[in-house]
Amino acid sequence: MRRRVVVTGIGCITPVGNSVEEMWKSLQETQSGIDSITHFDASGFPTKFAAEVKGFNLADYLDDPERFEYAGHNIRFAIGAAVQAVGDSGLEDGKFDPGRFGIYLGAGEGQQDFFLFMKLIAQAQHDGTFDVAEFTRQGLEQLNPRFEMEQEPNMPAGHLAGLFNAQGPNLNCLTACAASSQAIGEATEIIRQSEADIMLSGGAHSMIHPFGLTGFNLLTALSTYNEAPQRASRPFDKKRDGFVLGEGAGMLILEELEHAKQRGAQIYGEVVGYGSTADAYRITDIHPEGRGATGCIKMALNDARLNADDIDYINAHGTSTVVNDKVETMAIKNALGEHARETPVSSTKSMMGHLIAAAGSAEAIVCLMAIRDGVLPPTTNYEEPDPECDLDYVPNEPRPAKVTKALSNSFGFGGQNVSLVFSAYKG
Repeated sequence: MRRRVVVTGIGCITPVGNSVEEMWKSLQETQSGIDSITHFDASGFPTKFAAEVKGFNLADYLDDPERFEYAGHNIRFAIGAAVQAVGDSGLEDGKFDPGRFGIYLGAGEGQQDFFLFMKLIAQAQHDGTFDVAEFTRQGLEQLNPRFEMEQEPNMPAGHLAGLFNAQGPNLNCLTACAASSQAIGEATEIIRQSEADIMLSGGAHSMIHPFGLTGFNLLTALSTYNEAPQRASRPFDKKRDGFVLGEGAGMLILEELEHAKQRGAQIYGEVVGYGSTADAYRITDIHPEGRGATGCIKMALNDARLNADDIDYINAHGTSTVVNDKVETMAIKNALGEHARETPVSSTKSMMGHLIAAAGSAEAIVCLMAIRDGVLPPTTNYEEPDPECDLDYVPNEPRPAKVTKALSNSFGFGGQNVSLVFSAYKG
């Protein structure tokens, strides 16, 4: 029998709350975390709003936050969520084998000092030509090496290992919007294979900066519903026009079942299924028939040794883009067959936006909360049905329901697809 993996601690920093209970309460009350961008002046962009984290202070989580003076939002969010998860799990006492405690994140890159970078480019322009030597000289004089180092996507995992004395496997993957779900799946496999007993897994990301907003606007992936930002993210609605950029972090303590039981840990649920596929189609577009998404859902069900009718709830990738929502609906129907019509599906991105690399981990926590409390979070802003999106999307209001098995989908740019299945814990 393979080793069972359970969740014994959770933590999050999100646009709708900087703790799990605050986030969960906001989702049940249909509170939106989307508003005008305050991180920088976005008045000249086609999209002027995002889902920003609010009221976050690293000093609330660490006694010496000044050591992370040069860290970006992604690292700070990762630390805040991880401190919560480790504390929630009871592992802060340090009573574990550090060589059997690892980290696997799906964390995104940090943000550049955009205005300094633009200044350096301007200084290197002479009569319509770009002087590489001048740019290099100015860069060596003005760029801060600590700030530049902290941008690397491996840095959050490295910092967390140092904070918690996690000397086991330490990895990071950056498979776009599927990253933190993939990290959770791969961390589960590491425990199953007895390479670790405990893994801190999840993701952290912030792309709410001029480069990030520019890139997604150029891809025409973002909503431009500037007149009413809170209504802009409308997954599966016929009038959806793009996703809303978000930021934050979600962290889970994954633990081998017997190890958790021996120390008397609380158990939120069990990770029973993991599927990962690639569309092998285009860099940004998902396959129009949903072949990769269908495949990873089926793979996750097979890994969990479950049938389609065992799934009680699906937390959809549900980005609010025209193509994604249509194709995800198709993939769910392909994978679940007739049971798809009976399975409630919702997208919490309608309230918290799209946390990019961190999205899957935050949504994994939502699934665990749905299992714990027997409540399905809604898809808000759902007003006009789309004939091509014809499932039960739990429109606009939370719904009481018994949930013992929940499926979480994460589908990323580049055709990366991940599905996770969480189950209520049974001894």
